[in-house]
Amino acid sequence: MKREIILTIGWIAAIQGGLGLGGRIFGDGPWGVLRNWWDVPNAGYAVILLVGVALASAGETSRRRSRA
Repeated sequence: MKREIILTIGWIAAIQGGLGLGGRIFGDGPWGVLRNWWDVPNAGYAVILLVGVALASAGETSRRRSRA
């Protein structure tokens, strides 16, 4: 159960970081939900993206270990 929660949080964080960074780079402003609550700089979105990828990767790795 804990692995699935970490995996889900990781994916959500990675998506929000990617949307924010992608919107800042390719659009007029950040996309996603975080822009409604905070004004996050580009580096902040990059950190959110990297932390989300790390959490999702850790969740996937632990899920695969438990299956084997």
